[in-house]
Amino acid sequence: MTQSICIITGSTLGGAEYVADHLEHCLTEQGFQVSLFNQATLADIQNQSALIVVTSTHGAGELPENIQPLFNTLANSDVDLSAMRFGVVGLGSSDYDTFCGAVAIAENGLKAKGAQQVCESERIDVVNNFDHDATAEAWLPSFLAGLE
Repeated sequence: MTQSICIITGSTLGGAEYVADHLEHCLTEQGFQVSLFNQATLADIQNQSALIVVTSTHGAGELPENIQPLFNTLANSDVDLSAMRFGVVGLGSSDYDTFCGAVAIAENGLKAKGAQQVCESERIDVVNNFDHDATAEAWLPSFLAGLE
Protein backbone atom coordinates (compact mmCIF):
# COMPACT_ATOMS: atom_id res chain seq x y z
CA MET A 1 0.00 0.00 0.00
CA THR A 2 1.31 3.44 -0.89
CA GLN A 3 1.87 5.68 2.11
CA SER A 4 -0.25 8.82 1.96
CA ILE A 5 1.16 12.09 3.26
CA CYS A 6 -0.74 15.34 3.72
CA ILE A 7 1.06 18.69 3.52
CA ILE A 8 -0.52 21.91 4.79
CA THR A 9 0.91 25.41 4.50
CA GLY A 10 0.86 28.58 6.51
CA SER A 11 2.12 31.28 4.21
CA THR A 12 1.97 35.05 4.04
CA LEU A 13 4.28 35.88 1.13
CA GLY A 14 4.40 32.47 -0.57
CA GLY A 15 7.73 31.16 0.72
CA ALA A 16 6.18 28.31 2.69
CA GLU A 17 4.00 27.38 -0.29
CA TYR A 18 7.09 27.08 -2.50
CA VAL A 19 8.77 24.81 0.05
CA ALA A 20 5.59 22.71 0.36
CA ASP A 21 5.39 22.38 -3.43
CA HIS A 22 9.01 21.20 -3.48
CA LEU A 23 8.38 18.62 -0.73
CA GLU A 24 5.28 17.41 -2.59
CA HIS A 25 7.42 16.91 -5.70
CA CYS A 26 10.14 15.04 -3.74
CA LEU A 27 7.61 12.75 -2.07
CA THR A 28 5.69 12.07 -5.28
CA GLU A 29 8.96 11.10 -6.98
CA GLN A 30 9.56 8.61 -4.14
CA GLY A 31 6.18 7.01 -4.78
CA PHE A 32 4.14 8.59 -2.01
CA GLN A 33 0.57 9.74 -2.52
CA VAL A 34 0.51 13.41 -1.47
CA SER A 35 -2.32 15.83 -0.82
CA LEU A 36 -1.44 19.51 -0.43
CA PHE A 37 -3.68 22.16 1.13
CA ASN A 38 -2.88 25.88 1.17
CA GLN A 39 -6.14 26.70 3.01
CA ALA A 40 -6.47 23.57 5.14
CA THR A 41 -9.58 22.86 7.18
CA LEU A 42 -10.08 20.36 9.99
CA ALA A 43 -11.94 18.10 7.55
CA ASP A 44 -8.81 18.06 5.32
CA ILE A 45 -6.51 16.79 8.06
CA GLN A 46 -8.53 14.91 10.68
CA ASN A 47 -8.31 11.51 8.97
CA GLN A 48 -4.69 11.82 7.85
CA SER A 49 -2.07 9.48 9.30
CA ALA A 50 0.97 11.50 8.18
CA LEU A 51 1.09 15.30 8.14
CA ILE A 52 3.74 17.85 7.27
CA VAL A 53 3.11 21.45 8.30
CA VAL A 54 5.15 24.01 6.35
CA THR A 55 4.65 27.44 7.87
CA SER A 56 6.19 30.85 8.04
CA THR A 57 5.88 33.01 11.15
CA HIS A 58 3.73 36.12 10.92
CA GLY A 59 3.60 39.24 13.05
CA ALA A 60 4.64 38.68 16.67
CA GLY A 61 5.40 34.96 16.33
CA GLU A 62 1.96 33.97 15.07
CA LEU A 63 0.64 31.58 12.45
CA PRO A 64 -0.11 33.13 9.05
CA GLU A 65 -3.73 34.10 8.33
CA ASN A 66 -4.35 31.22 5.90
CA ILE A 67 -3.62 28.54 8.54
CA GLN A 68 -4.79 30.34 11.71
CA PRO A 69 -8.47 29.31 11.27
CA LEU A 70 -7.48 25.62 11.18
CA PHE A 71 -5.60 25.83 14.46
CA ASN A 72 -8.39 27.90 16.06
CA THR A 73 -10.90 25.21 15.04
CA LEU A 74 -8.54 22.49 16.25
CA ALA A 75 -8.14 24.14 19.66
CA ASN A 76 -11.92 24.41 20.08
CA SER A 77 -12.75 20.88 18.91
CA ASP A 78 -12.69 17.50 20.61
CA VAL A 79 -11.08 15.80 17.60
CA ASP A 80 -8.74 12.89 18.36
CA LEU A 81 -5.57 12.96 16.24
CA SER A 82 -3.79 10.11 18.05
CA ALA A 83 -3.49 8.15 14.77
CA MET A 84 -1.57 11.05 13.18
CA ARG A 85 2.18 11.41 12.99
CA PHE A 86 3.55 14.80 11.98
CA GLY A 87 6.56 16.98 11.30
CA VAL A 88 6.97 20.74 10.93
CA VAL A 89 9.12 22.89 8.66
CA GLY A 90 9.19 26.55 9.63
CA LEU A 91 10.49 29.62 7.86
CA GLY A 92 11.38 32.71 9.82
CA SER A 93 13.83 35.53 10.33
CA SER A 94 16.35 35.41 13.15
CA ASP A 95 16.18 39.21 13.13
CA TYR A 96 13.06 38.76 15.30
CA ASP A 97 12.96 37.38 18.84
CA THR A 98 9.87 35.41 17.79
CA PHE A 99 11.97 33.44 15.26
CA CYS A 100 9.85 30.56 13.94
CA GLY A 101 7.25 31.06 16.68
CA ALA A 102 4.61 29.49 14.45
CA VAL A 103 6.51 26.17 14.63
CA ALA A 104 5.82 25.84 18.36
CA ILE A 105 2.18 26.85 17.87
CA ALA A 106 1.72 24.13 15.23
CA GLU A 107 3.57 21.50 17.31
CA ASN A 108 1.61 22.27 20.48
CA GLY A 109 -1.73 22.50 18.68
CA LEU A 110 -1.33 19.07 17.10
CA LYS A 111 0.15 17.42 20.21
CA ALA A 112 -2.77 18.75 22.29
CA LYS A 113 -5.07 16.61 20.14
CA GLY A 114 -2.93 13.48 20.47
CA ALA A 115 -0.84 13.70 17.29
CA GLN A 116 2.71 12.36 17.59
CA GLN A 117 5.67 14.42 16.41
CA VAL A 118 8.09 12.02 14.69
CA CYS A 119 11.19 14.19 14.29
CA GLU A 120 12.77 17.49 15.23
CA SER A 121 11.20 20.44 13.46
CA GLU A 122 13.25 22.20 10.79
CA ARG A 123 13.56 25.95 11.43
CA ILE A 124 14.83 27.72 8.31
CA ASP A 125 16.36 31.14 8.94
CA VAL A 126 15.63 33.19 5.82
CA VAL A 127 18.29 35.73 6.85
CA ASN A 128 21.20 33.40 6.08
CA ASN A 129 19.64 30.39 4.34
CA PHE A 130 18.80 31.08 0.72
CA ASP A 131 18.01 27.52 -0.39
CA HIS A 132 14.86 26.75 1.56
CA ASP A 133 13.88 23.89 -0.75
CA ALA A 134 17.20 22.07 -0.27
CA THR A 135 17.06 22.55 3.50
CA ALA A 136 13.53 21.13 3.68
CA GLU A 137 14.48 18.28 1.36
CA ALA A 138 17.45 17.43 3.63
CA TRP A 139 15.00 17.29 6.59
CA LEU A 140 12.62 14.93 4.77
CA PRO A 141 14.49 11.64 5.48
CA SER A 142 14.22 12.21 9.25
CA PHE A 143 10.47 12.72 8.89
CA LEU A 144 10.08 9.60 6.73
CA ALA A 145 12.19 7.53 9.13
CA GLY A 146 9.82 8.57 11.91
CA LEU A 147 6.88 7.13 9.97
CA GLU A 148 8.40 3.64 9.78
